[in-house]
Amino acid sequence: MHLKTKSLFISAHEINSGMLFVSMGMMEILKRKLPKVAFFRPVIYKKDVIDGDIEFITSRYELDIEYKDCFGFDIEYVESMIASNKTKQLINQLMVKFKKLESTYDFVLCEGIRQSFLSSNINFDLNIKIAQNFGSPYINIINAKENSAHDVYESILIENETLVSQGCTHFATFVNRLSSDKKEFLEEKLDGYSYKTYLLNEVEELSLLSIQDVIESLKAKTVLLSAEDHTRSIRNVKIAAMSLDNFLEKIEEDDLIVVPADRSEIILGLYGALYSRAYPNISCIVFPFDMKAHPNIDKLIFGLDKFNIPILSVETDTYQTARALTKVHSRIRVSSDRKIALGLGLFNSNVDSNYIEDKIATTSNSIMTPIMFEYKLFALAGSNKKRIVLPESSDERILRAAEIALHRGVADIILLGKEVELRENSLRLGLDLSKATIIDHCNSVLMKKFVDTFYEMRKEKGLTRGASADAMIHENYFATMMVQLGYADGMVSGAIHSTGDTIRPALQIIKTKPGVSVVSSVFFMCLETQVLVYGDCAINQDPDSKTLADIAIASAKTASSFGIEPRVAMLSYSTGYSGSGVDVDKVREATNMIKERDKELLIEGPIQYDAAINMAVAKKKLPDSKVAGRATVFIFPDLNTGNNTYKAVQRSSNAVAIGPILQGLNKPVNDLSRGCLVEDIVNTIAITAIQAGQE
Repeated sequence: MHLKTKSLFISAHEINSGMLFVSMGMMEILKRKLPKVAFFRPVIYKKDVIDGDIEFITSRYELDIEYKDCFGFDIEYVESMIASNKTKQLINQLMVKFKKLESTYDFVLCEGIRQSFLSSNINFDLNIKIAQNFGSPYINIINAKENSAHDVYESILIENETLVSQGCTHFATFVNRLSSDKKEFLEEKLDGYSYKTYLLNEVEELSLLSIQDVIESLKAKTVLLSAEDHTRSIRNVKIAAMSLDNFLEKIEEDDLIVVPADRSEIILGLYGALYSRAYPNISCIVFPFDMKAHPNIDKLIFGLDKFNIPILSVETDTYQTARALTKVHSRIRVSSDRKIALGLGLFNSNVDSNYIEDKIATTSNSIMTPIMFEYKLFALAGSNKKRIVLPESSDERILRAAEIALHRGVADIILLGKEVELRENSLRLGLDLSKATIIDHCNSVLMKKFVDTFYEMRKEKGLTRGASADAMIHENYFATMMVQLGYADGMVSGAIHSTGDTIRPALQIIKTKPGVSVVSSVFFMCLETQVLVYGDCAINQDPDSKTLADIAIASAKTASSFGIEPRVAMLSYSTGYSGSGVDVDKVREATNMIKERDKELLIEGPIQYDAAINMAVAKKKLPDSKVAGRATVFIFPDLNTGNNTYKAVQRSSNAVAIGPILQGLNKPVNDLSRGCLVEDIVNTIAITAIQAGQE
């Protein structure tokens, strides 16, 4: 791989400028193209205290780098070196560490010294000096929150001219936390400005505290807390010092309430507010003095089986607790799914990633990691955003995936369900689904049209109008008809429904593409350094040769549409002409059919799996083949072989299996496993959106 730029240096002059946010956005872009990326901070706070930014970036992006290699020195050492007039020696020592990374990794993303680290000895110029000696183009970040639009404009000009005058290559300037009027002013002033500048609006939630921030800063104990509650946002802190009658008027959405545990009436009032549509939903209750609620109150709270309010306790008194809460700072963690999605959504909507990629000047690379493939999916889906309907809104995983898809800009989401219930559920789960479209399908104005349409489609097969109406009450049938008639571009279901419940409506309503005899499926098997396509591992039990040929051609097209060069291996228990029998003959016949239908497609069959995947084996068994040893699309002879193989590879090699992805339908419908995770649903939404964009 040839790179014009092998590193970048990110730095901010002001505190709370969003340096980690920019690092995260840049890492997203880098990981789309490069398999080996390092993260390096020249100066951290203390060697024996884990640096939060290093921990976040290395964990989230699964960087193959040891913690000790991610930093240079701590503040104490840097101050002693500068005080001893050994700055040049310090820079040389840092360069040794940096150059080692640069020679080992495809790219090194550096994050400069934090503003809070600066002292009489360590000043901001040290960042510039480090970047200058590293030869790293510079990304500077400006915090616009507390400054006037004119002051921000002056800062942009001064900082950029300073960087260039001191021998740094300016890569980009990010101006964060802008109000709409400041952004409008700067857009006008910077029109035609020679240095690339990105202007990003203030997103309040990114600076809001989370329950985890409170737990860590106050060393709070958990009284009642689910795993998902750690990331819930807190907008305001309130002390319950009034009677319940008066206090209920004061609570607001996402409040943290400090209340002594013996104020039972307040506690019960807050729980009543949670279950009432007339009051906001608070985020958390904190008991001071390490007090415990009355056993009967505990019994009532812990007996609630649907929604609950997180409860913490702290040792300090009410006043000390309230004061301590004012000093808690917001952090982004690997588990902060909402903040990450919001931050990346903001970054992607304002930053020209194509420009950045071009400037870094990466070339295409055959290596594709699971993370790179996921980022590629999100980028493809976001570039041509489509409407994806999710009929299973009663499942919490679906709602969480919907929020991530919306925040990441993967797709526009349509949820089926009663709007009031869905909005309440999302708020109680701490989710923001305000941008989702919600349709109560049972009472929709579309129902009559859908019933009539389905009846006309199926009446010759014996469907009555009453049976058509009964079918449309089912979420999957209604959602499928939405796709068929253009009210949605694709559907994802299967988290709580069987594969049959997902595919049957699609076959009856959407039907297969012209010339396609069968609906089939593929899995994207994301191995450590490559992505393979497996088909069919989910639908067709024992396809004949013609069906097998259809599956192979469809799978090759799917691979190609997702940027994977199709080299098709028609799998069997023998390679070439070494074996015979009905099963081998079926694969051989299918291979010949494909060669007749598509003379350009690279295909080999029958071929054993080892000869298809391993070049050393291929050279012995099929030395002249253009596919053997290099196959990217693997077609299994039957469902038993395919399903067992994909699961064996998935579990034995820790591969990420994305699918099943359906192919052959006129419009995209995709099935989920009932054991799917939130990330599986998000990936499937992205793939469905991409399929819709390619129709």
